[in-house]
Amino acid sequence: MSNIITAEHITKRFSAHTALDDVSVEIPRGSVYGLLGPNGAGKTTLIRTINRITLPDEGRILFDGRPITQQDIFRIGYLPEERGLYPKKTVLDQLAYFAELKGMRRKDAVASVDKWLHRLGMEEYRNKRLDTLSKGNQQKIQLVTALAHDPQIVILDEPFSGLDPVNALLLKDVVKEQIALGKIVLFSSHQMSYIEEFCDSIAIINAGKVAIS
Repeated sequence: MSNIITAEHITKRFSAHTALDDVSVEIPRGSVYGLLGPNGAGKTTLIRTINRITLPDEGRILFDGRPITQQDIFRIGYLPEERGLYPKKTVLDQLAYFAELKGMRRKDAVASVDKWLHRLGMEEYRNKRLDTLSKGNQQKIQLVTALAHDPQIVILDEPFSGLDPVNALLLKDVVKEQIALGKIVLFSSHQMSYIEEFCDSIAIINAGKVAIS
């Protein structure tokens, strides 16, 4: 099985703190790859490096065997642990805007957003401001930003954090649907139960190093 994302000897420092120390992982096609480790282990820093949100001090990220480019980033859907949407904007406007940033035409972006709002039972909030929604519903809206542009790779950083049981079950179903479509899912969590349920292979990260892979 060929690898689609390879992190080679990634080191990232923030002042005197080394967040990643010579980390290497290979994330294969057609599978769910898990990053497991305690809070502060370096999981989110590695994810942000893959997304080119931050650049490594040493090492490189490869995409299909070549250096990752900005165009490749359009193929990635990212659900960050720290949610980042515009509270005063309407749900539809900002979801369509984020899909357009990933290369979709406006008409196609709106159609995809509407499909996902229906899938998540959120149609009634289509024209509502985000800050009028509950925390759980805001998290579901954030999930749409990761999926509306139909990415080939879905990166979920602590996706179940703060979700109530009903919404957690819904998110599980959505993740399983993405897996069934043959997409790569990179799943980060500090909870072993979620990693065991979804992942085909894992890397355990602790104190910026890969302990087991």
